[in-house]
Amino acid sequence: MAKLKITQVRSTINCKEAQKRTIKALGLGRPHSTTVQPKSATTLGMLNVVQHLVKVEEISE
Repeated sequence: MAKLKITQVRSTINCKEAQKRTIKALGLGRPHSTTVQPKSATTLGMLNVVQHLVKVEEISE
C-alpha cells in the first residue's frame, strides 16, 4: 500500500478550528513538521480540508 509524506508548510494561526483539529489529527502541529500516513480515503479527505497548509508527496514501500 502506498504511503503519503505530509509536511506542514503554513501555520494554523487565523485558521478555522476544524482545520486546526485536522492538522493535529494528522500528527502535525508546527510548520516544517512531517509525518507519514497510509494513503486511504480518510487521510485524503483530511488532506482536502487543509490542502492550503500542507505539502504532500507519495512514497512507495
